[in-house]
Amino acid sequence: MARRLIGVLLGLLVCRGAVAGEHYVLKFATLAPSGTSWMIVLSQWAKTVHARSGGRLEIKLYPGGVAGDESDVITKMRFGQLQGAALTGRGIGEIYFPARVLELPFLFRNYAEVDYVRARIMPQLRAGFRKNGFALIGWGEVGPVRLFSRKPVRTLQDMKKLRIWLWQGDPLARAFFSAAGLSPIPLSITDVYTSLSTGLINTVYAPPLGAIAMQWFTQTKYVSGFPMADAVAALVVRGRFYDRLPSGLQRILSETGKVAGQRMIEASREDNVRSLHTLRKYGLKFGPGWLHVDHRQFFTLRDRVIAKLEHRGLIPAALVRRVQDALHRYRAAHPGDDKPGAYFAPGAGVPALR
Repeated sequence: MARRLIGVLLGLLVCRGAVAGEHYVLKFATLAPSGTSWMIVLSQWAKTVHARSGGRLEIKLYPGGVAGDESDVITKMRFGQLQGAALTGRGIGEIYFPARVLELPFLFRNYAEVDYVRARIMPQLRAGFRKNGFALIGWGEVGPVRLFSRKPVRTLQDMKKLRIWLWQGDPLARAFFSAAGLSPIPLSITDVYTSLSTGLINTVYAPPLGAIAMQWFTQTKYVSGFPMADAVAALVVRGRFYDRLPSGLQRILSETGKVAGQRMIEASREDNVRSLHTLRKYGLKFGPGWLHVDHRQFFTLRDRVIAKLEHRGLIPAALVRRVQDALHRYRAAHPGDDKPGAYFAPGAGVPALR
């Protein structure tokens, strides 16, 4: 009897030791090509997690869209073929669309406003991701989105003459183009470069950094003089995988992921400014800046987009009001904080207060 009890106890100790030393592999996908600032940050994150976990948690990166478009990646995460991803707003919307309130067009005038509003709704965003089966590990940024075209774009009317790409299945972009009275051409992001080359489309939208990373800028001649929106990004992990991790590894993943997200934001903002200079160096021509256009048409367009998204139940009206209230509070406390900055481009100007 005593020997049997000892055997049982030893068995339990062995099992405990095996669990404590279990090795976990987090297969993590991104559209970002190798060598970009995103991949540099993600690679360093993977090394940090490996070191802090003593090798128990390994992040295996799949860059450059090798795992497919973001819809493909999310499907693979749901089936457990992948465990995580760095997603843009397109993928974020498939998990928790209200988070894309931060991508509403013509909403922010500088990065300080972006940071202020995001901090106040982040708890709601994290809860929304968890409710839908994912852990929001870090929040990133792709940057200020501009139009890239083979023809100059000075007004909304000019846009109606273009063959504009629509990221296939993106409700926010669809709402934007619908509100503007445009009929874009839906394509997967992996088909954009080829479609530009063949002339199927002649206009795309992306942050300067993204247009360079994807080489889209080589197929265009003109860039809009101001951004339409601030594109977001997120580091997400499948909830079932995250919940299976021991608490210590969960803490390591969450702490390091938060830092990685912040570094992605910093790198993105710096790289987008440098990218604007690169675009000028390659001869791309910029349209009129914000100070030289009729702002009202863009504010009207923004309000139409919001109405469409609220009507479809994609973004709750209460969340939109919360964001707008936060913006009003920030602007009231910073009445002079409206100087041209990196968000809009050097010397391009920013929207006036409404």
